[in-house]
Amino acid sequence: MAKYLTQDWLDMQRELAQEFPERPGATARMQYVVTGSPDGDVKYFTVVENGKITDNQLGEDADAEFTLSSTYDDSVRVLKGELDANAAFMQGKMKVAGNMGKLMSLMPLTQSQEYQDIQAKVAEQTEY
Repeated sequence: MAKYLTQDWLDMQRELAQEFPERPGATARMQYVVTGSPDGDVKYFTVVENGKITDNQLGEDADAEFTLSSTYDDSVRVLKGELDANAAFMQGKMKVAGNMGKLMSLMPLTQSQEYQDIQAKVAEQTEY
C-alpha cells in the first residue's frame, strides 16, 4: 500500500500505468494541486507521452500545459470512483486552468476501459 499523495504513491501509479497500450497523440504535461490534505496542500505533476506516464513527481512543473485543482476530499472520492471526474468539474469541485484543449485531447484515454481498470488498481493499493 502506498500513502495517497506521496512519492511512493506516484511511483506506484506510474508503474501500473505502463500497462496502458500506446496511444499516439495522448501527450500532455499536467500539474495537480490538492488542497486541505492531512499534510497540507500538495502539488504534483504528471507527464504523459503517447498514453504512457513518463514522469510523476511531487512538486511543480513550470512547463505544465494545464493545472487541475481540487480538495483532498473530492480528489479521494474521484480516485475511489465515488465521484466522476467530469461531474466534479461540472459541479465546480475540480478546477482547470490552462490549455483546456490539451486536457480534452486526453478524454479518449481517460474514458477507456484500460484506464478505468488501472485507476481501480491504484485505488485498491492506496492508503488514505
